[in-house]
Amino acid sequence: MEVVETAAGAPLPFPDGSFELVTARHPVRPDWEEIRRVLVPGGHYFAQHVGAASAIELTEHFLGPLPEPGKGRDPQHEAASAEAAGLTVTALRTARCRMEFFDVGAGVWILRKRIWWVPDFSAERYLDKLAELDEQMRAGRPFIDHSTRHLIEAQRWARVRRSRSCGV
Repeated sequence: MEVVETAAGAPLPFPDGSFELVTARHPVRPDWEEIRRVLVPGGHYFAQHVGAASAIELTEHFLGPLPEPGKGRDPQHEAASAEAAGLTVTALRTARCRMEFFDVGAGVWILRKRIWWVPDFSAERYLDKLAELDEQMRAGRPFIDHSTRHLIEAQRWARVRRSRSCGV
């Protein structure tokens, strides 16, 4: 296997029709035109994308209500963008998975791993919010959040040549 680094927004460094399969896990902004370009006719794209408003409950606990949470991660919008680029979406499945936090340490751990959820997170900065969570959890009420995902499969169809015929 070879790993090729690419720059955001730059064309993929592969010739047209290079791959039978393009796959991704959690792409932020799929470049549908480039994906279509590098697929062979009949090739497939198969990926798991982060869904709209994933982990919004925990994020908003610390940051307050967010305007238009999850905008840009809507599975229907992504499917329409893939179709507009010349791909045919053959499958689109969504999931909303429950996450339960039973102790404040688990919340701190995930916020330190998912730095984009609360970009300025530190235990010192959010001590009051962490104390609220700790009190809730010690009272036997876990903090409930949800992770959203969608699985998208698309295909670049081979061009069909239509022959001209004369009507008789």
